[in-house]
Amino acid sequence: MNTAYLILLVLIVLIFLFIYYISTRVWFVVDKKNQELKSSSESPNNEKVADDTRRDFLSLSTITIGGIGTAAFIWPFLKSMNPAEDTLALGSTEVDISSIEEGQSITVKWRGKPVFIRRRTKKEIDEANKVNIQSLPDPAQDTDRVQKPEWLILVGVCTHLGCVPLGQKISDKKGEYNGWYCPCHGSHYDTSGRIRKGPAPDNLAVPPYKFLNDNIVKIG
Repeated sequence: MNTAYLILLVLIVLIFLFIYYISTRVWFVVDKKNQELKSSSESPNNEKVADDTRRDFLSLSTITIGGIGTAAFIWPFLKSMNPAEDTLALGSTEVDISSIEEGQSITVKWRGKPVFIRRRTKKEIDEANKVNIQSLPDPAQDTDRVQKPEWLILVGVCTHLGCVPLGQKISDKKGEYNGWYCPCHGSHYDTSGRIRKGPAPDNLAVPPYKFLNDNIVKIG
């Protein structure tokens, strides 16, 4: 639920609470005056009391109808802020990783972008962990970029000008740090997807993901 949706939801609840409070107060007044009207049927002010009662009843009816109309007016806008079902379907993807061998990488699509999934070898994990992060253009610990050491999941878009780096295929050039290489402008990424050399300012992004089980990862 986004912030705008939450604000509108709170607003509509407050409107209903306000209507309930006012309606209750008016109803008590109407009931009290009805009792007074019954107990003073011979009073010369009987006509005035009746007019006041009718006016209070009209006020109660107007407030109630106004509240219903306000809710009916706001609800379509409130509902429109929910993502459509087809949008939600595109917002995440589930990937079966059971067939990925150690040292192998695959590419999947998520929100129109390539996502790299690599099952790292022990050597690749060790290479990623032994780096002095203070020497990196965009310092980041490898442990902060993975949920499981052997699984590295990245958005496969170079952070310089949006090219797709090489390194997914065995035959691809992986650059000087055994990760990924962008041939367009010469950016080199290591086995954690961190920028090590070249014009790219940032590391390859890590998308939101979670492991549903040992074989399925949900991206998005």
